[in-house]
Amino acid sequence: MAEILVLYKTPKDPAAFDRYYAETHIPLAKKMPGLRKYQVSKGTVATPAGPSDVYLVAILTFDNMAAIQSAFGSAEGKAAAADLPKFATGGADLMFFDTRDV
Repeated sequence: MAEILVLYKTPKDPAAFDRYYAETHIPLAKKMPGLRKYQVSKGTVATPAGPSDVYLVAILTFDNMAAIQSAFGSAEGKAAAADLPKFATGGADLMFFDTRDV
């Protein structure tokens, strides 16, 4: 499997972020071809040292890195990527990686 990890930083207006993310961005991102699973964090995102500047974590699962590349190359993937600046006012870090069970 391969995953996309998205770390959304604390937005300027958390209520507006939550509303837009749930009503607009999630449905848009769920249209990406090859998406197997979409998870988001629940509650506060903490570190061993205490609070973090991460507001929300999203994990999107695909079969492999080629599937992620294909998804982002699609019209749906381009639309989801272009949507980020509309609501992620605190910024977002995206990371792509293969996974393996250990």
